[in-house]
Amino acid sequence: MHRYRSHTCGALRDSDIDQTVRLSGWCHRIRDHGGVLFIDLRDHYGLTQCVADPDSPAFKDAEKLRSEWVVRIDGKVRRRPAGTDNPELPTGMVEVYISEIEVLGPAAELPMPVFGDQEYPEDIRLKYRFLDLRREKLHQNIMTRGEIVDSMRKRMKSQGFFEFQTPILTASSPEGARDFLVPSRIHPGQFYALPQAPQQYKQLLMMSGFDRYFQIAPCFRDEDPRADRLPGEFYQLDLEMSFVEQDDVFAAVEPVITGVFEEFAKGKPVTKSWPRIPFAEALKKYGSDKPDLRNPIIMQEVSEHFRGSGFKVFARMLEDPKNQVWAIPGPKGGSRAFCDRMNSWAQGEGQPGLGYIMWREGGEGAGPLANNIGPERTAAIRGQLGLAEGDAAFFVAGDPDKFWKFSGLARTKLGEELNLIDKDRFELAWIVDFPMYEYNEDDKKVDFSHNPFSMPQGGLDALNKQDPLTIKAFQYDITCNGYEIASGGIRNHRPEAMVKAFEIAGYGEKDVVERFGGMYRAFQYGAPPHGGMAAGVDRIVMLLCGTTNLREISLFPMNQQAVDLLMGAPSEVGPKQLKDLHIRLNLPDKG
Repeated sequence: MHRYRSHTCGALRDSDIDQTVRLSGWCHRIRDHGGVLFIDLRDHYGLTQCVADPDSPAFKDAEKLRSEWVVRIDGKVRRRPAGTDNPELPTGMVEVYISEIEVLGPAAELPMPVFGDQEYPEDIRLKYRFLDLRREKLHQNIMTRGEIVDSMRKRMKSQGFFEFQTPILTASSPEGARDFLVPSRIHPGQFYALPQAPQQYKQLLMMSGFDRYFQIAPCFRDEDPRADRLPGEFYQLDLEMSFVEQDDVFAAVEPVITGVFEEFAKGKPVTKSWPRIPFAEALKKYGSDKPDLRNPIIMQEVSEHFRGSGFKVFARMLEDPKNQVWAIPGPKGGSRAFCDRMNSWAQGEGQPGLGYIMWREGGEGAGPLANNIGPERTAAIRGQLGLAEGDAAFFVAGDPDKFWKFSGLARTKLGEELNLIDKDRFELAWIVDFPMYEYNEDDKKVDFSHNPFSMPQGGLDALNKQDPLTIKAFQYDITCNGYEIASGGIRNHRPEAMVKAFEIAGYGEKDVVERFGGMYRAFQYGAPPHGGMAAGVDRIVMLLCGTTNLREISLFPMNQQAVDLLMGAPSEVGPKQLKDLHIRLNLPDKG
């Protein structure tokens, strides 16, 4: 017999009854039922109930065992007594009567329980992550992650993509988030950077004639953490294609993402035909460039109903042509208590309030706004929004560029409070026609709004003749249930157009050559039209595992302060290492 096991803890069935077996694993739970000891033995594959009674030669050894001790158990498989079987467990029809126990690894007193999935402080969970990962739900999430990655890889290859690995040590890039820098020992005073994404390399692969590339790529960004973005590093399904237009990318990517969601959705409906929503429309209807389409609320502009009305606050605002009034329908939200609660919520979000109209029995509008604008305008608003008795509408006014994010928050809040969101489905969509540029209020200049390497719609002609803030780009995102899960674009592969695009954002040709020299040179030697995107592996896994925190689907994540509590990183290094790297520290004063 094998030194440690003849079977795993998930393998035994009725067909093994009367066999002598050897199992090894962790003592998941130990129960004493009137002097009979039950040990649930756990390994990666499952759980087996093992039994020792006072007649067992291993009873005294069994009495010494504690939770999470690693043991070897020899014994005979027998059927569980009638009425004690567990049909929810694959091994639930049998148990092992113990004849011998060997302790392979005793465990100290546990800082957190492994049995059960109860909440526990995050700092303890991350410091003792090896214990946390033994817990059933988290362990299963990690295994699901691996299966999802396997599915992505298989589906990409079936679409004709080839897998490549791009460098981890690369050059610092000025766009996007802060780089993680790596000092060079061989080249004093110079630094490598960890890649924020394989963007330039994958475009260079298209210049090199490889046609269809993908990889499950690690990416590194020195940015502040949040629940849906891990500090430091993340993984993306990165891809690029040559000789394609936007529709070709969509046709290649949609089956991959849809297929992965359908495979792991556990029967929940997944969008079959993805809508394509222009960026401007997404802001106006949903108040978000990553709308949750499970929420049926669609906002509408209702400025005309308030222009010149008795509600002077809105009427005066509308004298400025850039201002608008948007309505957010609230089906079944037409009670004074609910409307006042929404108004208080808005004030808590830093807003002056949230105006509303309620429609009561008989169809008449009620509330301060209704009283000010009169029954005719109130009825017109109700008709436009398609509302009924018992419904309400909430209003946001001003410059849409400044209030659209708040209106989106209000739409989400209404959907949640009124139980309108179908949580048991996955709604996927393309967001298209992103603006190429935006105005940076802090620096008082035009800046890229998205990926600087994207092709402007209209090409060089648009860059030369159009107001930059009106130029749309061949840029697109995939959204799912309120999250952006992928982003990409058709690339600007013409060197003269690339230089012009960067000029508009304040970079000269010299800057382009200095910062993107490899790619700029490659464009001079026959660049194919190309495009691609990157899908966030972590966020996709998070959605499919039914959690809202990326730490629940990652092996060894950092905490919210970007500290690895398990390994003790970041940490100080000794003077010799610093000397080898020609680095002298200039730390801020602790006071």
